[in-house]
Formats: sequence, C-alpha cells, structure tokens
Amino acid sequence: MSSMASLGPFKGSAFEVLIIFLKLGLTSFGGPIAHIGYFRQELVARRQWLNESQFSQLLAISQFLPGPASSQLGFALGLLRAGWLGALAAFIGFTLPSVLLLLGFVSLLPWMSADIGGLAIHGLKLVACAVVADAVIGMFKKLCPDLMRRGIALLVLAILILVNSAWTQIGVVLLGAVAGLFLLRESAASSRDVIQVRYGKRIGLLLFAIFCVLLLLLLPQYTQADGLTTIASTFYQAGAMVFGGGHVVLPLLEQSVVANGWVSNESFLAGYGASQAIPGPMFAFAAYLGALIPGDFHPWLGAMVALLFMFLPGFLLMTAAIPLWQTISQNALAANAIAGVNAAVVGILAAALYDPIFTSGLTSITDILIVLVAFLMLAKWKLSSLLVVLWCVLTSVLLGFI
Repeated sequence: MSSMASLGPFKGSAFEVLIIFLKLGLTSFGGPIAHIGYFRQELVARRQWLNESQFSQLLAISQFLPGPASSQLGFALGLLRAGWLGALAAFIGFTLPSVLLLLGFVSLLPWMSADIGGLAIHGLKLVACAVVADAVIGMFKKLCPDLMRRGIALLVLAILILVNSAWTQIGVVLLGAVAGLFLLRESAASSRDVIQVRYGKRIGLLLFAIFCVLLLLLLPQYTQADGLTTIASTFYQAGAMVFGGGHVVLPLLEQSVVANGWVSNESFLAGYGASQAIPGPMFAFAAYLGALIPGDFHPWLGAMVALLFMFLPGFLLMTAAIPLWQTISQNALAANAIAGVNAAVVGILAAALYDPIFTSGLTSITDILIVLVAFLMLAKWKLSSLLVVLWCVLTSVLLGFI
C-alpha cells in the first residue's frame, strides 16, 4: 500500500485514537525522547498508521517548533488519523493520565519510601534506554539504507555529542536537508512520502495568526494582576517561548510562579520531582502548578487553564506548519531534502539515546543486562511495552534490596 493511500481519507475514528493514546498516556514512561519511541513502536511498527519517513518528517517539524515535542507529535498523529477530533482525542488520551496521576501522586509522596521511589524511578530510566534503542535501530535500518545517509546520521550524532542544545538540534535538521538536497539526488528520488491533511495553507496561516494574536493579547502588561487571565498569560508565554522540552521550561515556570509568591519553592520542587516518575508529558506539570495558584476560582479550574494554555501555542504552530510542509514536500527536489532530514532525525535520536538516556540510566553491568532483556522483549519477542515497564521497574526494585 502506498503512503499516499495510507494517509488518504481518514482511516480511523476519534474513539480509536483516544483509546490508543490513553494506553500510551498510561505506559509511556521515560520523558519526551522515550515517548517518540513508544509512538513509533505502537503506531508505525505495530499498527502501520504511517511509515518511517512520514513519522520522521512529523518529528522533524516538531524539532523546529517551541513547545512539547512529543505531545505535538502525538497531536499531529491523531490529526492525520482522524481529523481535528482525532487530534483532540490524542491530546486528551496522552495527557489526562499524567495530569490525574501528578495531582494525586504529590499527596502520596509523604507515604512513599524514598528507597523504593528512587529504585522505581531508576527502573523507568532503564525502560527509556530499551524503548529509544529499539526506535533508533529500527529507524536507522529504514531511513539510512545507503552509505551517504548513514554518514549524515553519524555526522549529526557527532555534532550533538559535542554541542547539544535546542538550537543545535534545529541546525542539524537544516544541515540534513541541505546535505540531502545536494548529495542524495539519485538515491532519494523514490523516497517521496507526502504527509496529507484535509486543510490547506490558508487554514495554516489562520492558525499561525491566532498564535500571534494570543501571544500579544496575553502579554503580562495586558492582563490583570491575578486571576485566570494571568494564569493563561503565564503559561502561554512559557509554552510559546521554550525550545527543548520540559526540562528547559523549568526555569521559566519557576521565575513566574515561585518568584512572585504563587507557589512555594518546596511545593514547586516536589511537583517537579513527581513529574519525573509518571508517564506522559512532563508539561502536565503545568496542571499541578495551576491547581496551587491562589485565586477566587476552584483549584481544578486553575489547573485546566494552566494546562491548556501551556500546550496551546505548540499545537497551533504544529498544525500551522503541516500544510506548508505538505506543499514543500510535493516539490521534486524536496524528496532529496526530506531523505536528508530523515537521516538527521536518526542522528538526533541516537544522540539523545547516548546523553541523557544512557549516561543517566546505565550505572552498572546489571543495568545493562536488564536493558538488554527489555530490548529483546520489544525488538525480538514483540511483547507489550507495559510488560517492559513492569520488567524494568520490578527488577530494579528487587535487585536494589538484595
């Protein structure tokens, strides 16, 4: 089946998307890079919603834009599968479990053994090692079939190991596009895999205009000193300005909610620590903060406003960019650039696999053996990712007490 046919009329329902992303939201431990691995395993390898090239293109778009990359990718996957309702279903399914778990998890922290909690978190890091390794190897085989594309991936890997920042990641994607344009003319000629959506550039420009208008209207000087509009302003500005994921947004949020006295430093750090141990997007931390901000409204309303406005700018930019990318990718020369971008994305994931995933997760020979078994569970035995999570966490906890 051709890629055009596979993404032609929408092939699924919003309910289908909701159920699948709810499962992902409950089991996708390990942070945004690991989420990409879970998405690929579930939606590319297992369900074949799209192919490796199309998945890599969506991932590349998310690398260019501010906001939560894995959530933007999930939103786009839901959009391609079942339209706007599918996009909304993907967001709700992937985000809701982490929001509920985070709000409940903090109240349980005083009752949790520090030793068990630390060992469980270490086990989740091992899950990320196995999931991302499976994604990198699978994408390398499909997207780097020749020496030139392997060279692009390895060059990107080397650059990011030496100089790793959000801007460097954007730069190496551009480097991959340029290298593909000039070096892959013959080998990439048959690699056109167009991403299709049911709206065009006009809607894309409208979405971008909405992003800009909200950015201006929600500037701090135009909002009241307290209340829901200030929460909306604070979290929209953070979501619109941050590149590089949840860890990068931390200082922005700390300056906004701790420095002005909304949330104590202890509560801020407790919630941030809890967000490391739950599945789903780290940006769900916004809901926790929104629930703690004082005001003449229910804490859950503050949580929902903070959550929605944290994610909204990234989603507006992602949906604005897709039809523009769709138009560009239909150009004959774009096939070569896309092939180079795909190879660069493999290098980006490989660099993230090394640092921070391997460097922070693998601390002993035992860890390496646990990850090796987990990798075999995914890549060879095709077992559920939930079983991989249970294997890594339970083994880590049990061995920690031996």
